[in-house]
Amino acid sequence: MSEKTGTTGAGFAVLWVAIKREPWVFTLSTIGSLLFGALTVADAWVLGWSTDHVVLPAFRDGEIGAGLLWAVLGLFVGVAILRAVGIVARRLGAGVMQYRMQAHTRRAVTRQYLSLPMSWHQKHPTGELLSNANSDVEAAWGPIAPLPMAVGTVAMMLIAVVQMLVADLVLAIVGLLVFPLVIATNVVYQRLAQGWATRAQQLRAELSEIAHESFDGAMVVKTLGREPQETERFRAKAAELREANIKVGRIRAAFDPTLAALPNLAVLVVLVIGVNRVISGATDAGDVVTVAYLLTVVSFPIRSIGWLLGEFPRSVVGYRRVDAVLRATGSMEYGAAAAPTGEAGARLEVDDLAYGYQPDRPLLADLTFTVEPGRTVALVGATASGKSTLTTLLTRLVDTDRGTIRVDGVDVRDLEHGGLAEVVAVVPQTAFLFDDTVRGNVTLGADVPDAEVWEALRTAQADGFVAALPDGLDTRLGERGTSLSGGQRQRISLARALVRRPRLLILDDATSAVDPEVEARILAGLRGEPEVSRLGPGGPRTSTTGSTLVVVAYRKATIALADEVLFLADGRIVDRGPHDELVARNADYARLVNAYETEHGRPEEVAAP
Repeated sequence: MSEKTGTTGAGFAVLWVAIKREPWVFTLSTIGSLLFGALTVADAWVLGWSTDHVVLPAFRDGEIGAGLLWAVLGLFVGVAILRAVGIVARRLGAGVMQYRMQAHTRRAVTRQYLSLPMSWHQKHPTGELLSNANSDVEAAWGPIAPLPMAVGTVAMMLIAVVQMLVADLVLAIVGLLVFPLVIATNVVYQRLAQGWATRAQQLRAELSEIAHESFDGAMVVKTLGREPQETERFRAKAAELREANIKVGRIRAAFDPTLAALPNLAVLVVLVIGVNRVISGATDAGDVVTVAYLLTVVSFPIRSIGWLLGEFPRSVVGYRRVDAVLRATGSMEYGAAAAPTGEAGARLEVDDLAYGYQPDRPLLADLTFTVEPGRTVALVGATASGKSTLTTLLTRLVDTDRGTIRVDGVDVRDLEHGGLAEVVAVVPQTAFLFDDTVRGNVTLGADVPDAEVWEALRTAQADGFVAALPDGLDTRLGERGTSLSGGQRQRISLARALVRRPRLLILDDATSAVDPEVEARILAGLRGEPEVSRLGPGGPRTSTTGSTLVVVAYRKATIALADEVLFLADGRIVDRGPHDELVARNADYARLVNAYETEHGRPEEVAAP
């Protein structure tokens, strides 16, 4: 949809999308609306016929026939019942159509979020994405509710206009002069409302983002005493949104009564002219009543069309914002190769890898290394040397700018969708837990026996504290696992990766909040070395994985357990080899790995590899 398209044309284009997707529901609701419209016009005919054949004769003769009275009552009741059926069909169809389109669009937006690479998500705030999937979707399909009514009432208006012309040509022409005024009023309204409606939708996204950041950073906000500043930031943005919505509301408040008043003014003019025509004998009183009533009938279609057109500014803005997500590029292409299988660890090969967040500023360059099955490699480097970025490339959260990554000889770009996840698991720096049970956080809904869940928890050294929880695996952890410590959250996150039995496990500083002794036991278990856990159903049990490990590490105790260390600086591997050899020959490496002890004033014991 072009940005230059007029609001009315763009609004009807949005509705056409919904009609094409839900033709049968739209047809049902439109038939109901047509039935309602036709019978509303029929009321005018019944009223006019009753005036000429029942009301006026009753005044003239002083009596009314029982048969005519029952006929009139029967006509009015029959029309009312059929009109009620039309209303039910119209409203039910419109509601079903609207909610189906909202559900369909939300699913499409969510699928698109999942298919787009992390490079796209890094450029779009979470609050904006939430707004796209919620308020923008609702705004986009807002006009569906009055759509069937507007379509049916257009037919009603055409029937009414024809009947008015048949009843009295002069009075009909006088009454229909209201239509140019209605069109002009709508054009002015849309031009005034479009800009503010656009601004309001954008502010909703910005307000959602502020709220999301404040909730995510609640601990930081409270511990640093920033509640007043965060409240003021939210208040200021909410005030902007309020003002934008008030501007739209004021414009709409002036538009709706104006639109409702114009047909009523036309009715008054018709009655004035009609009385004079009846006095002069140019028309009958019944015709004047019919035309006047039909004008009130016509005013309803005008209002319903106004309701429809009044929704267009927000609808067009919401649809364009949603459509921008659905048209976003950057989705990853997948091959047809099946995931490589095997019991032992996977072989990882990185060849001439390069990547940068900005084209002219590469973050990683010329990376080439191999990790043999079952071996452990530690990635060591100063902050911003590209270690975490490398882990996202190894798991193909983003694609490399140059070079290849192969698992068991297969280029990860040639694997089928989901194939890499069957072989590789990553535990990120920040452990994210859902507001779910321990079991739900470890399995993520997969059908995994409890015995395997406990085995993963044992390897992650989490079985002890999980067994001590009030309900064990069924204990709910709260949003983001707030009921657990940082180290406990990290171990649950690690167990989540281990329960999938990955052949290649990537740890991005995933044990930073765990004390060195527990960390050593975790890494020993990950390397496949016997490690007896203390607690958990079934008693002590040896846990081994045999996975190939790539570990982003800072502590000497962690680094020393690796078979090989890759020392990164400025996005390149500047040295490699066993930890002891690097300490002896590379002063920069020795300075870096000793920095932790120097800064904290408490040297660590270096665990034997």
